This record gives sequence, structure tokens and C-alpha cells, in this order.
Amino acid sequence: MSKLDNMETLRAGDPQGMGELIFRLPEQCQEAREIAEKVAWPAQFKPRNAVVLGMGGSAIGGDLVRSLLEGELKVPMQVNRDYDLPAWVNQDTLVVASSYSGNTEETLSGYDAARQRGAQVVAITTGGKLAERAKRDGVPLCLIPAGLPPRAALGYSMVPLFVMMGRMGLVADHSNWVDEAIQVLQDQRNELGPAVPTAQNRAKQLAELFFGKIPLVYGGEKWRGVAAMRWKTQLNENAKALGFWNAFPELNHNETVGWEAPERLTQEVQVVLLRDREDSVKISKRMDVTAQIMRPHVAGINEVWSVGTSPLARLLSLVYVGDFTTYYLAIMYGIDPFPVRVIDFLKSQLATV
Repeated sequence: MSKLDNMETLRAGDPQGMGELIFRLPEQCQEAREIAEKVAWPAQFKPRNAVVLGMGGSAIGGDLVRSLLEGELKVPMQVNRDYDLPAWVNQDTLVVASSYSGNTEETLSGYDAARQRGAQVVAITTGGKLAERAKRDGVPLCLIPAGLPPRAALGYSMVPLFVMMGRMGLVADHSNWVDEAIQVLQDQRNELGPAVPTAQNRAKQLAELFFGKIPLVYGGEKWRGVAAMRWKTQLNENAKALGFWNAFPELNHNETVGWEAPERLTQEVQVVLLRDREDSVKISKRMDVTAQIMRPHVAGINEVWSVGTSPLARLLSLVYVGDFTTYYLAIMYGIDPFPVRVIDFLKSQLATV
């Protein structure tokens, strides 16, 4: 029996309950929508461009929403991971300051700069200095529940931003997408959850394949590539493991040549291709040919297909498999998936600067 099928092993290896947080993502998305629908978003403001300020787990929601909606967004949108703002941010810009803790120094710096430039600012946070400044400045504030690692608060960082875009008229009303996404996630956890044995559990199977190997995740265009990036960051933070990602078609213009390297190096790589039924014919062909090129050189290649009808449901279905997979990989390595001690140490050192 796989160690992943022993519930005592899972409980002992996850004393702070990361597995439960992942399991409850559908409820989190529903609660996030209810919270967001009560916020007084600046519906009368018509921006010429938009910026989401965020780092790490607080920024990924912006990445996912931007890539999901870029085909219909009426203004250009950028996710800003820095202390400074682009020079073009001004009074015609919508700036979304997203910081789960409310104390992310890069986001606070960007918030202050946006206010100085007269931008329309909104804030998504649990509290902290960001909430204090938003209340002081009369900035629209979306207060979300505290107590989670930012990476486990994806629903709280993503869904309010998604709802806001519709409320401000920057995209069509896609409330039905949220309904379907929640249902798809509920169905998926019945297949990926801890009680499902490895023989029937795709996430546990992938964790076993990743064990002792270097995971590499490839996605397609737009949100498929961002989903691959989410897998990579979850490998880092949950499993405390190195992992890498890239996206088609760009990777075929450089990275594909790298598989000519000595096989003693590449044989340690385990590849996952994230696939979607609406991948274009050209992207699908690129994936097939690239897999053919790589197969003799790597430990293995597996595919994970999206589930659902709406783009939001299909996106989150890919993300969810990755969340469970990286959680199970942490258990296999005997590592607590909850804390990120290296990041905590880094922040403590930076606080002295």
C-alpha cells in the first residue's frame, strides 16, 4: 500500500492542515464571491489601463484573472511584482493592491505611489497596514478572511478580482462561470482527496512520479501557461522542491533545443503537459511533437487534461490537480507542507534594512 493511502501518515505529516485547506477550495471560492458582491467597487470609474500589485500567493490571482480575461478585457492589464510602478500609471489607471497579510512591503510601496499619482485604487487584503491605509484614504476595500498561507487563499485573491471586473463593466457578467467552477472543484476533490486510494487518484500517482525527480510542467497559451506557473510555485512552497515551468509556443523557440543535453542530466526530469480541449490545432501539434522529441531523454511524460465547460472551470481544474499533487509530494518527502521557513527568514532579514 502506498504511504499516501495511510490516513495516519497524512495526518502526522500535515499537522497544520494544508490538506484540509486545499480540500476546501470550493467553499472558499463561494465565500469569496459572497464577500466580493458586497464591496462598493468603483463602478463609475472607466480606466484606460489596470495594474494588480502583488507578490507570491497574492499575485497569482491577478495572473490567472488577467490571462483568463485578456481576450475580452476592454483595457490592458498588468501584474506588478515590484516596489515601483510603471511610468504610465496615472489618474486613468485602476490599481488593485492585493496583499493577503496587508503588510507586503512591495505592495505597500506601490499603493503609496499609486495614490500619489492620483490613480483609482482598490484593496484586497485581510487587514494589516494596507487595510489601515485604505480605510484612511477612503479606498474601496475587500476584506477577506485571515489565517491562511497566501498560496492557500487563491479563491480569496482571485474571485473578488474576477467579480470586480464584471461589476466595473470591463468584461461581461460571468457569474455562471463561478457557479460551474465551484461544482467542478467539488467533483474533482471526490477524485483527488486523501480518502481516494492511489490506484484511482491521479494526484497521488503524479506525486509518486515526481518523487526523487525534477518536475517540469508545460502549459499552452494564455491561462494554460499561468496554470503551469502555479504548479511550479506550489512545488516550491508545498513540497519544498525545485520545479520548473514553461509555456507553448515560446518554449519551442529555445528550451526545446536544451533536450540535446547529456541524458544523465535530463533523465532526472519528470514532465507534465497541461492540456485543454480548446487548445488550438497548432498548439496541440506542438505539444505532441515536443513530447516526441523529449520522450527518449526524460524520466517520463504525463498529461493532465482540464475539466469543465467555462474557461474559469477549466483553469481551476488544472490548478487543483497541481495543488493536491504538491501536497502529496510533501508527504512523500516527509516535509510539512504548511510552513515556508526560508521565506520567513528572508523577510526577517529584510526587515532590518
